[in-house]
Amino acid sequence: MQPWFEDGNIILVPQEEARSSEPSKSEKPPVGFRVHRGVLSRHSEILRDMFELPQPNAIHDNDSEISRYEGCQVIVMYDIPIELSNLVKALYDGVTFHNRSVDDFFYLAGILRLSTKYFITHLRTQAIKHLTQTWSYDLKGHDTMLDLAIRTPQLSYSPDLDAPSNKLSYPYIHPIHVLNLARSTNVRIVVPSALYFLSLYPLADLIRADHPKLQITHPSKPSSSLQPSDLVNYTLMFQKRIDGILDFIKTVVGQRTSSPACTNGSGRICMRSFQRLSTRLATSWVVRTGPFNFIGQAMTQVSQDTENFCAACREKFALDVGAYREKFWGELPAVCGLPAWEVMKEEELS
Repeated sequence: MQPWFEDGNIILVPQEEARSSEPSKSEKPPVGFRVHRGVLSRHSEILRDMFELPQPNAIHDNDSEISRYEGCQVIVMYDIPIELSNLVKALYDGVTFHNRSVDDFFYLAGILRLSTKYFITHLRTQAIKHLTQTWSYDLKGHDTMLDLAIRTPQLSYSPDLDAPSNKLSYPYIHPIHVLNLARSTNVRIVVPSALYFLSLYPLADLIRADHPKLQITHPSKPSSSLQPSDLVNYTLMFQKRIDGILDFIKTVVGQRTSSPACTNGSGRICMRSFQRLSTRLATSWVVRTGPFNFIGQAMTQVSQDTENFCAACREKFALDVGAYREKFWGELPAVCGLPAWEVMKEEELS
């Protein structure tokens, strides 16, 4: 497994390999990574200190211990082999994250875990920034993600390409995986967005954990179980989402007065049109409705309806809806017991 530099001076052996391998007497030791001690040490004080400690767990070949190989110190690492391999290559070559498939998320998950574990700040920050491109901290990012999810075709992940149950929709990963990865790496800025999307799933489905996105197997896959503390947060976010829809229908639409500049029958026609819209909205949403998309669609309907709404009322409604959506988005972190978006952005992305 790569990397293996012939001029390297230290060999990292992942825990699973160290436990199960039977090294040859004349060839390589168990699968590991031959790298340069100085390169890794300059990126992480944790790694540098590890390399200076005596190794408590030697690798055994019959009755002998392998603590050195071809003059290189052998270090046992308590990490998943593929994640350690990706981390080391990232330290040498840099890292580029994508969101083309579920495997791209698992690659990021491994980098984020180990960069957090070994205090490699630049890789951790890059991973968090990429996560926020999908699980956004601002409303514009949320809208972009939702639009992309609607437009992106489903992606097959099984050899059986015709099996509908084996097709993944964008962003290919289940929000519970994002949430559990964030919890395990102490990343807070993606938690409200992940919980918001998680609240669109019925609780019974989450408990069964039988969604195709949760059935994927991979060494880097986070837990597929909703943790007890996040069950509370899920419930609060579920209620917040429903409250937002009902409040919007009642206050922003149903109790609306016409604009002072209304030119449509002294305001009476526009007011009646808003009341009819309120009635339609009240009967069109379902438990899994996302409020931001729902509210945005209402704004689009009004802006395009030149017959029932005058220009002044359409413009005022658009402004009020935009403000409502921004305010509602700004309240999501508090639902999870977290500080404001800007505080988390400053702490984790700067």
